[in-house]
Amino acid sequence: MQIEVLKSKIHRVRVTQADLNYIGSVTIDEQLMEAAGIIENERVYIYDINNGERFDTYAIKGEKGSGIIGLNGAAARKVQVDDLLIIVSFAQMDFEEAKNWKPTVIFPKNNKI
Repeated sequence: MQIEVLKSKIHRVRVTQADLNYIGSVTIDEQLMEAAGIIENERVYIYDINNGERFDTYAIKGEKGSGIIGLNGAAARKVQVDDLLIIVSFAQMDFEEAKNWKPTVIFPKNNKI
C-alpha cells in the first residue's frame, strides 16, 4: 500500500510579490528550495496564515539568496504581499517505509536560511 506523507516544509515565509499577469506558479528563492528539498515544477501546497487560504500550484526557482516568495497568476488573488505562508510538498511511499520517514522542515528568518 502507498500512502502520501509530508516530504518538505518551508515554515512561515513572507510573500514578497503577487503578480496577477504572470503565468501561474509560486516563485521561491532557490536557496530555500534547495534547503527544503523542493525541485522546480514540483507540486506544492500553499497555506496562508493570514487569511486561511489553502491551494496548490507548482514551484519555480527564484534568484538564489533573494528571499523571493512570489505568487503568480490566479494564485496572486489569494494572498497579499507580507502575508505569512507555509509551503509544503508530499511524497508517496510504501506504508512500511513511511513509518521511518523524516520530512525536511526549514524555518527561515526573513525568507533566508
